[in-house]
Amino acid sequence: MAHSSSCQYIPSDTHVPGLAAVHAEQLSFSFHENNVQFAVENASFDIEGGKITAIIGESGSGKSTLLRLIYGLLEPTSGTVRYKGWQVPTRKDKLIPGHDSMKLVSQGFDDLNTYANVWDNVASQLPNTDIKRKQDKTAEILQRLRIDHLAKKRVADISGGEKQRVAICRALINEPEVLLMDEPFNQVDASFRDTLQQDIKDIVRDTGLTIILVSHDPTEVLALADNLIVMKSGKILDQNNPHVLYSEPSHPYTALLLAKSNILNPEQAQTLGIESEKSIAIHQEWISISTTEESSFFVKDSKFRGFYYEILISNNTVDLHCITTSQLIPKKNQAVDLTISNWIAFD
Repeated sequence: MAHSSSCQYIPSDTHVPGLAAVHAEQLSFSFHENNVQFAVENASFDIEGGKITAIIGESGSGKSTLLRLIYGLLEPTSGTVRYKGWQVPTRKDKLIPGHDSMKLVSQGFDDLNTYANVWDNVASQLPNTDIKRKQDKTAEILQRLRIDHLAKKRVADISGGEKQRVAICRALINEPEVLLMDEPFNQVDASFRDTLQQDIKDIVRDTGLTIILVSHDPTEVLALADNLIVMKSGKILDQNNPHVLYSEPSHPYTALLLAKSNILNPEQAQTLGIESEKSIAIHQEWISISTTEESSFFVKDSKFRGFYYEILISNNTVDLHCITTSQLIPKKNQAVDLTISNWIAFD
């Protein structure tokens, strides 16, 4: 985005050099006039350009609100969002809210004309000043998102996953610098999710596009995102790359969200022979079990998950979830010994 464009929207703003592509500092937003409850509270973060960043958390954690603050659809109660060092303009700064260098793909496909065909939905985003360029660009983006075969179909007649691809095409055809996506895989069948994710990664690699997406399901984004921002109750609890947050989470909620980890207090940990003054997390895959004649732990339940089983073991005081790929599953109420290969203590 050109410097003059940003100054045009916020004449009083001063450029801040040396920041990440998207930089937020002490960002808060409340839907209530008296600010008794914040949807986003004191959020500070950096988002690197040319990468995929996922904002994850349970429903109602403030993810979508944060996405709209980044785009400029909402005016912060306090704090600032900057893009390339310039403050992001909001409703009070421009007639049509939304940053000129960004595009937002919402959950409900509100921007799609359901009674027009796919081609017209995408092509309508380009002016008629150069018809050949308009046709070439439309054909190119439809092919890139693998929906060129749907060009003449009405949007009303295609699946949710196909509508998602149309919405992404509409957003990308004018080559924005940042693409914001709210629950982009919500209506995509599991069989097509990996293909869409790979297409998104390829676009980022080839174009340098920055993507910020929201998801309530971390399994969707662990393999997709370069960085994660973990939110709960309007606050950012953790932020780092997926590998670090999975193996070394700094908050119990992160371990539970990403790994379905077993969270134990110090007293519960002691029953496993683990001495800790803080709460601990034990990932399911860090627990191995073997049958035995006598033990305080027994199999309480087991669930078939395809190539692995999820087993619930208990000593009537502590319940633990573990996973195994073995097909020799202990029967219910069978006594088992535990081997714990790793655990995390929280500060």
